[in-house]
Amino acid sequence: MGWFSLNKAEDCRGVRFARAVFLGAGIWGLLLLTPMYFTELLVSPAESPAQSHPEFFYGFVGVGLAWQVAFLVISRDPKRYRALIPAALIEKFSFGLAVLVLGVYGRVPASAIGFGLIDLLLGVLFAISYQGL
Repeated sequence: MGWFSLNKAEDCRGVRFARAVFLGAGIWGLLLLTPMYFTELLVSPAESPAQSHPEFFYGFVGVGLAWQVAFLVISRDPKRYRALIPAALIEKFSFGLAVLVLGVYGRVPASAIGFGLIDLLLGVLFAISYQGL
């Protein structure tokens, strides 16, 4: 079986939807997070106050990249990896909700709120995928 099976008996609409959602989320996340490994020195001076704990920055990027790989694994066989989806929901909603709350208090830039909203949207799509399996 390849990434996307064309066998209708084997591959219901819910599985195809989940595959597409998790594949798209994994690719999006890899494209977004991978370059961050090379931007710490650019981001740190722009932060107010300056970032004083680079281990948190690299830890965030590393954990984020690990989850993108998990999304790609889930996309291969969503029914088999259905038990991982609640953890993926926590990953998406914890960041998205935290950024929105921080945005209400003016503690993050508008661009961060945009990324938080994207994570919330992906979280909703993950939940729909979970229900459809």
